[in-house]
This record gives sequence, structure tokens and C-alpha cells, in this order.
Amino acid sequence: MRLTNFTDYSLRVLIYLAVKGDELSTVSEISGKYDISNNHLVKVVHNLSKMGIINTYKGKSGGINLALEPSKLNIGKLIRELEEDSPLVECFSDKGNCKLNPACKLKAALSLAKKSFYETLETFTLADMVKNKANLKSSLSL
Repeated sequence: MRLTNFTDYSLRVLIYLAVKGDELSTVSEISGKYDISNNHLVKVVHNLSKMGIINTYKGKSGGINLALEPSKLNIGKLIRELEEDSPLVECFSDKGNCKLNPACKLKAALSLAKKSFYETLETFTLADMVKNKANLKSSLSL
């Protein structure tokens, strides 16, 4: 399974914020560290804010930080929510037009694999992703 860039960037933002702790960060700062388009990250941050996962503060001394403790943020549930409208293959979509659909067993097999994928990810939290904070800080030059 391939995650969308939006989900990938969302996870990177959350890891960055978890490493920084309570300290505020900016979209530009994160964009620079990951070499990702600032415009893309603005959309990601807006969505994470709407989901209640991060706090945003406006103004000269504004920024963003986590709204939840990293141990309370389940990675599998987050990815499931972010990827909810991204079908694995055409037959998963209501707009699919696969002629094999009535007889094919691929959809059932992929559904089982997708379920296992999310169940595995649901055993992890954001805290698990940042257990090696020292190395992460070093990698991000913090």
C-alpha cells in the first residue's frame, strides 16, 4: 500500500512537532527542514488543526505545536482517517469500472491485506515514532 503525499507530510509534521515538544514551530521552518513545498504544508497543517491534532497560534510570535500528547495519537487511526477516500485499486471505488468485479477474488484479498495493514499500524502511537529523539533531533539539525 502506498500512502498519499498528504498523509506522508502529515506524519512528518507530527514527528517534527513531537521532537520539538512544547516549543512552537512554523510551517516555513518545517518546510525547510524537510525540503517540502510550503504551500503543501500549509494545507497539511490546516487539516491537522481542523482534526484537533495540532494547535495553531497566529501573530508575530505564533506557530504550531501538538494539541495531544504523542502517546495519545494512534498512528493507524490517523492514517486510516487521512487515507479514507484513497482506494487501493479501481474496484474499491464506487466509480470503478472493472469487468472482473463479479468474479474476481482480488478485492477480497486486498481488503484483508488493508485491514491487516491498519491493524498493525494501530499498535503504534506518535510516541513510538519518536522514541529515538536524540537521533531525530540530530537528523533534523535541531
